[in-house]
Amino acid sequence: MSGKLWTRVSLVVLLILIAAYVLYPSIKHFNLTDSEKKVLIEEGKLEALEKKIIHPGLDLQGGMHVVLEVDLEKLLKSRVRQGGLDDKITNLIESSIKDATENDTEFFSGFKRLANASDIRLALYFPSYEKGPNDDVVAALEKDAKDAVDRAEEIIRNRVDQFGVSEPNIQRQGEWRVIVELAGVTNQAQARSLIQATALLEFVLVREDSQLLQDVINRIDKAWVEMDAEKASMTGSDAAVAGETSAGEEVSITKMDTTVDEVSSLQQLLGEEGSDSLNVQGAGDINRPFSSLISVGSNVIWIPKKNFRLIQRYLEKPEFKEAIPSDSRLTWGSEARDIQGDGQEYYALYLLKNEAELTGDVVTDAKEAMGGFSGAEFVVHVTMNGEGAKKWAEITAANIDKRVAIVLDDRVQMAPVIRSKISDGRTQIEGLDDITEAKHMAIVLRAGALPAPMQIEEERSVGASLGADSVRQGTNAAMVGFILVVIFMAFYYRGSGLIADFALVLNLLFTMAILAGLGATLTLPGIAGLILTVGMSVDANVLIFERIREEIHKGKTVRAAIEAGYGKAITTILDANITTILAALVLWQFGTGTVKGFATVLFWGILSSMVTAIFITRTIYNIMTERHTLTKLSI
Repeated sequence: MSGKLWTRVSLVVLLILIAAYVLYPSIKHFNLTDSEKKVLIEEGKLEALEKKIIHPGLDLQGGMHVVLEVDLEKLLKSRVRQGGLDDKITNLIESSIKDATENDTEFFSGFKRLANASDIRLALYFPSYEKGPNDDVVAALEKDAKDAVDRAEEIIRNRVDQFGVSEPNIQRQGEWRVIVELAGVTNQAQARSLIQATALLEFVLVREDSQLLQDVINRIDKAWVEMDAEKASMTGSDAAVAGETSAGEEVSITKMDTTVDEVSSLQQLLGEEGSDSLNVQGAGDINRPFSSLISVGSNVIWIPKKNFRLIQRYLEKPEFKEAIPSDSRLTWGSEARDIQGDGQEYYALYLLKNEAELTGDVVTDAKEAMGGFSGAEFVVHVTMNGEGAKKWAEITAANIDKRVAIVLDDRVQMAPVIRSKISDGRTQIEGLDDITEAKHMAIVLRAGALPAPMQIEEERSVGASLGADSVRQGTNAAMVGFILVVIFMAFYYRGSGLIADFALVLNLLFTMAILAGLGATLTLPGIAGLILTVGMSVDANVLIFERIREEIHKGKTVRAAIEAGYGKAITTILDANITTILAALVLWQFGTGTVKGFATVLFWGILSSMVTAIFITRTIYNIMTERHTLTKLSI
């Protein structure tokens, strides 16, 4: 064997070994039993193995399909100048949303039309955009909204990538919607929360004035009584409160004389926590309906879990929002807690300053870990940039022995007491249930806050049974097509057909190995691309074999016929395959998720077929004709 031929053979063998090595994890993972998977999970090796395999797509293994739409109402209200959100602009925004929904029209054109019809000068409400006519203000708002959707799409993509979903499909639908498809997701509630959370992180000082808190409670009591009296006068009922709760709303009135500690702290703020002495206010007093349903501690209101929905619904009404001072806000705790150890859970309601001292814009990194006061709690370490660290140092230095609430998406995660100045811009969030929750929060903080709130317009789940049917049908179609091609080639071209079949097997091996190496996702359209690749691969061999036949009929020797056949067929093969590759690239660039799956498999399959049909089959023929022992070609 000549040195040149030995090099070709060595290269073919090396390619086969590399492909087998890359594809082995996928084969191993496919054959894993549930018990073997459990062992790998316990050893922490399953995740590493899954990074090296071909992942089934949403249509093959199930998952979730979510359509998110930007909440234009909340977006515009958030853009109104501080303190400028009055009934006039609120009604305009809500009417525009209603008009666009009912008449299926473009929102901003309707917003401008209604503003002009109501003689509202938008520049008074949106001074940071334009100070000119309404046309300019609306144009600037629309540009900002579209930019917000673009940034939201990128932030969602970053979150999903860190969440660990392989090859997610995230794409725009129209101007205001984003489609998210996550294959193989089992915890759909967590994934939904991850992609929908606005991730607005704030550090807000707690109002320390207990008299102010009591005044707020009294105002809410008064507003509640007045509203119920108005309802009673309209319905002729003196039992307004009972009527409000009669529709299945269970109310619990609990008296507590216990002292509980706020079980939260910040890194470097360790020290004795302040205590909250809980005392029920006016229990059973119909003239103090709000006080009857709560317990008050120092600087915090405790709401029994059974009363949470009722109180939350009431506090969202405009009448109750007016009871809160303009420089303050009431903010719920993140979750109910058993504060007394008696099995009864309570939600915390904090009175905070209206303006945040610091926001999540200064966060540069967030990592989940074990830590906290005991060293065995689940925490998230937060690192700030230089500007944030400087401001955080000023805030902590000026508010020693005061509480600062860490608020994420308008929910207080914790409200620790500041014990000392923090100058390095590092802190931590504690009180998390498990490492999964800590990881979830860290991902959201790292990826950044959504520039606009997103609401779920549509959500579908693809079940395992549908995935299994798809896998079986797609696999059967591929196998039948492959077997028919192999039989045809062996029957029609005889010995040369077997060489083509060997090259075809290698083509599939190389293509699957490339997909596994890229960590790609195989979908039903991808399987279709694989079947098309089989046809294209055989087509190249057919062109070569027919050219060789022509040369043999001219009386040439076998070796000369093979040389001439490959030489004359190569131009046609390159032309056909390169045009197909270009088409695959166009589909990949401009297609949606399923089309991209087809284009990816087709692109790599065609490249692989060119190697196997031209290089590998030629190498086999060269081995057979090396010593001139082949005098007759079976073709």
